[in-house]
Amino acid sequence: MEIFRISYMVISVLALVLALGFPSSINAESSPAPAPAPSSDGVAIDQGIAYVLMVVALVLTYIIH
Repeated sequence: MEIFRISYMVISVLALVLALGFPSSINAESSPAPAPAPSSDGVAIDQGIAYVLMVVALVLTYIIH
């Protein structure tokens, strides 16, 4: 029975070493290219202008009342 315990211990350690080392070597070889930086397509500018106009409308409403 002692030999089975030792063999299970060896197999467990070997499996742990392979599980920790093998996936990192796979990912290091085929790492995907980084995503391109987002470019401004005018939506952010339009949204900024809309926010400024809303603040101006709120200020004018506050002043008038």
